[in-house]
Amino acid sequence: MSPALRIKWCILRTSIAERLAYRADFAFATLIRFLPIVTQVFLWGAIYQATGPRDARVINAYTYGDMVAYSLLVMVGRAFSSMPGLTTGIARDIRDGTIKKFLIQPIDMLDYLFWHRVAHKLVYYVIAFVPFALVFWLCGSYFKGWPGAWTISGWAISLVLAFLIGFLIESLMGLAAFWFLEVSSLVFVYMLISYFLSGHMLPLDWLPAPINAWIQLLPFKYLAFVPAAVLLEKYDPQQLVLELGLGFCWVFVLYLLNRLALTRGLRRYSAYGG
Repeated sequence: MSPALRIKWCILRTSIAERLAYRADFAFATLIRFLPIVTQVFLWGAIYQATGPRDARVINAYTYGDMVAYSLLVMVGRAFSSMPGLTTGIARDIRDGTIKKFLIQPIDMLDYLFWHRVAHKLVYYVIAFVPFALVFWLCGSYFKGWPGAWTISGWAISLVLAFLIGFLIESLMGLAAFWFLEVSSLVFVYMLISYFLSGHMLPLDWLPAPINAWIQLLPFKYLAFVPAAVLLEKYDPQQLVLELGLGFCWVFVLYLLNRLALTRGLRRYSAYGG
């Protein structure tokens, strides 16, 4: 194993051990995150019931079953793309001087943060597998059969894109702390924008054409909407390839922006703190 791979493996193994050190607290926090989906299922049930028989009502080409399935799949996509504490953690390290450890050790900061998040997601899904399986089993009737291998493959790739784009957006906001030491307002604005533009609140194909066309060009849709739309077979094979290709383009652009921000930021960094 090369030294670079050995470092990555060491970071991954250490981060997994760190997550498992407080596994009871981590498991409790993981299970609590499933409660909002119950509320959302009842909410959409009330919305569809308000104007007639719930199961016969169709809103913007989505039946009640489609909306339940969409909400569950959005939850999976957000579980991959959400990076709690990443932005504020980077900003805190810059502010208090902890970032200096990456300047004196042979470890790339973005590489370390990436593998640390991979470890977080691995532990999360080991703990969340049973609750996820139970929820999807209970709501299995809302899904229209088992999708084909092409759709499953596209969905898996879209989840990888959700993780990469979510990580790169939030790490880029954290690196903004080289210029703005307090980024909490930026995080708040991002959360509001992301909740709408990612398709978490409503499916993006509900939006009118002029707005939808512009939103579809942004990277936020890969955080939730695209993984759900892929498994619900909203894309034909050609559209799916184009959507995934655009996603990888955004990964490349965001990665370059992260590298540029880190390089420029370190040039002006004054090593304040302890």
